[in-house]
Amino acid sequence: MNECMMCQCCTLTELRCREVINLCDGARMGYVSDVQFDLVSGRITAFIVPESGGVLGLLGRGEDAVIPWDAVEKIGEDIIFVRYQHPCPEPRTYKRFSSQKK
Repeated sequence: MNECMMCQCCTLTELRCREVINLCDGARMGYVSDVQFDLVSGRITAFIVPESGGVLGLLGRGEDAVIPWDAVEKIGEDIIFVRYQHPCPEPRTYKRFSSQKK
């Protein structure tokens, strides 16, 4: 059998077409925008997924999620499943439309 047939290879372009789903909370995180890799070994060390900020991403971008390779559970044909533990936002202690903050 051909050596290339034995390995499962993928290009960055193909990865960018796959949606990232967080198995920890079921969140649709977005699509891979970039990868980090080790220059010595040539292995991927993390996926980078931009986090949108605000409603439908209209209020700017949030921080990029750097998902370590160890957090990747499965790479499918169109989805990447990860277990990404990220800090939860602090709950508000005041009402959103109140004129006074408690």
